[in-house]
This record gives sequence, C-alpha cells and structure tokens, in this order.
Amino acid sequence: MDLRVQLIHDYNEGESVSALAEIYAVSRKTVYKWLERHETGGVAALADRRRTPHHSPSKLSDEILAHILAARQRWNWGPRKLRVKLAAAHPDLVWPAESTLGEVLKRAGLTHRRKPRVRTPPYAQPFASVERVNRTWCADFKGWFRTGDGTRCDPLTLTDAHSRYLLRCQITPKTDTLHVAAIFDAAFREYGLPLVIHTDNGVPFASRAPGGLSRVWMRWVRLGILPERSRLASPQDNGRHERMHSTLKQATLSPPERNARRQQDAFDRFRHEYNHERPHEALDDQTPASRYTASPRLMPRRVPELQYGDDVQVRRVSQQGSLKWKSERTFVSEIFAYEWLGLRALDARYFQVLYGPLAVGFLDTFRHVFHRALSVALRRRLGMDQHPEPVEMTARGKPGNPTIGFPPFPPSLEIAARFPHSHTHDDSSYNP
Repeated sequence: MDLRVQLIHDYNEGESVSALAEIYAVSRKTVYKWLERHETGGVAALADRRRTPHHSPSKLSDEILAHILAARQRWNWGPRKLRVKLAAAHPDLVWPAESTLGEVLKRAGLTHRRKPRVRTPPYAQPFASVERVNRTWCADFKGWFRTGDGTRCDPLTLTDAHSRYLLRCQITPKTDTLHVAAIFDAAFREYGLPLVIHTDNGVPFASRAPGGLSRVWMRWVRLGILPERSRLASPQDNGRHERMHSTLKQATLSPPERNARRQQDAFDRFRHEYNHERPHEALDDQTPASRYTASPRLMPRRVPELQYGDDVQVRRVSQQGSLKWKSERTFVSEIFAYEWLGLRALDARYFQVLYGPLAVGFLDTFRHVFHRALSVALRRRLGMDQHPEPVEMTARGKPGNPTIGFPPFPPSLEIAARFPHSHTHDDSSYNP
C-alpha cells in the first residue's frame, strides 16, 4: 500500500509512466491500473480487493445446502450414503459429488477427523496350499447369538481345509486367549498338529502387536505351526470355512435352542452328520470323515522353546517389553515379555527381529529404535526381497470373490520348513 501511494506521488511530481514502471519493476499496464483506481476512488481505492468471483455457476444453492444438512442431522451417515438418499428423495435436483458433500459437512462442523490407530498389520505372505490333510486348518468364530433363555453363545469352529472335516464346533464361555487355547490344545491332542492355521484378523487370533501376533499365535508358533491370516475385509479368503458356517446356521440356529447345553448338543449332532453322513460335492460326494486322517505330528507334553540358528543373536525381553543391546534398552512390545527374540544382522546398523521363524520388525542399533517396517528404499539398500502380491483367480459374480474353494494363491510353506518336526508318528510317506 505504501509503494502504491509513493507511485502516485512520483507521478504527480512529473515522472513518466515508463520511468515509474522501471523504478517499481512492474509493467506499464500495472502503473495505469493504479493511476486509474486513484483517480476514481482516491487513496482508499489503492487497497487490495477481494478476489472472490461475483458469480459462480457451480456454487451450491441454499436449497441444496439445507437438504444436505437436514439429511445429515437425520441419519448421521457419510457423504456417499447421504448422496444416494438425497438423490432418491429429490430426483429433480442435481446433487454434487461425494467429495463436495464431504466438504459441506466439514465446513458445517458435522464431521471430525479420525484419530489414526495402530491396526493389525496385513498378512504379506501368499496363502499356503491345501493339497493334503492337516496342511492347513481354518478357524473362526461363528458369530455370537442368544439362546431361548437369553444366554450369549460364541461358537468356535475348526476345520481341515483339505478334507473339510469339522474338528471342533464348541461354545466358548469367553473369547479370550485362555479359553480359545484350551479348545485348540484339546484338538491338537486328539488330531495332532497342522502345519498352518488360517484365521481372520480378530481377537484373540491377531492383535496390533508387531507382526500381528497374539498370545494364542505365539503359543502355536512355539508348537511349530505357521500363522496365516486373511486379508483385511476379505472373508472369501476363508471361503470354504464360511460356507460351512452357512450350513451350520441353517441346521442348528433356525431357531436357536432353549439353552446353551441343548445348543451344544445340536452342534455335536451337526458335527457328526457333517463329518460322517453328509456327502460333499468338492470331495466327489464323499464324506469328510472318509478323507481325513490324524496328523503324524503329535502334541508335545510341554510347549518347546523357540529355536534359532547360529547366525542369530538371541535376547530375552524384559517384563516391560524391551530388549537390551549394547547396554541400551529398546522397547519392542509388552506382548513379548519374558520371551526370547532373535536378531539377524542385515548390515552394521539394522537387525531383523525374529520370533522363531517369523519376522516381527527391525532394530536400529545406532539410534536404539524398533521399527515395524522399513521404507522401500532402505529395504532395497539392504538387499531385502519384496513380498510377492497375491494373484487371484477369475472372479465369479462380484469382483474380488474367487471361485469355489480355498483362495487360489501360490504355495508358500518355505517358512514352515524352519520349524522342527519332532514328536511324529512313524510315517515315511509324510513329507511336510
């Protein structure tokens, strides 16, 4: 503003427009603009003007804004659902895009930015093959319901992916580590140990700890079982188990029994019928029991300790969840309290942190910081191979839903080869 006033003063003192343009490093057109504004409005006209356009064809009308805010107050939905609802209620109006609706709600203070949360890390390894029994077991909770007397029931189901044999269908008093581990231990003692157990990303099978490990999975890793999780929001990855759930619901929950004891009896009858009487199309109309045999890997009397190679340095985690390296403690996670972790050197600075055969993160020994993952550039510099992306089959029906059967991903049991295969039956034909 001061320079513009000085420009007018110099012009009145006799300076030419060309000289003023050179002195103030502007174009002659700009000099004429300020001279014209001063002539029409005086010094006040030299102030900056608002750049808001006088007319905006794409500006939302007051009617559209009122409808959007009223719909939000009524349903409390997001922009996508609100746009569908508004378009159905008022098809004669032209509704803006979802992003515009979101901006309207944001300016009105009706949305709030979500706080970032630490989530279960996605499973990066390809899914294991299911070419033989006890190669992969599938586990999941059916979903809770109430019996006739109001008792809540949480049935835990466990199947063999190859033979479809229903190993367990049992109501758990609680869906915590203690009760779930007890049910699996009973199944291990009866049927032996599988190589892989496939679960979803829910509690107690997964957690937000490094590697997505939970107490249940840590116990299974020590037993020599490889963890495998479905991709996020992808129930089709456990498709054959979910299909069994549909059959279970039709047979035993329409309606539920009067109490939990009778409901468990219904589950037991269904399990016997499903395994021994009901023919399965994927098994050439044979029963699951005709295709299933127990695993030669027996459940040990005591859960063994983890084994590490000679190239791995071992550190025990403290009660607070930290490990010591060169007299400095680095926090990893409380879930590893009193556990032994392995450190495999990648270079002079970075070490890969292992829980048995599973990589759970990286240790920066210079800064004494634990990282769940490293940047792509750093991984390339360290010579680390990137995990291959899963390859889906052609979808049948909706995009992303594979065809009948287990998700068709390439076999990946090289990690399982690191497990010790002790406590087995004498079966020379078995080759894990």
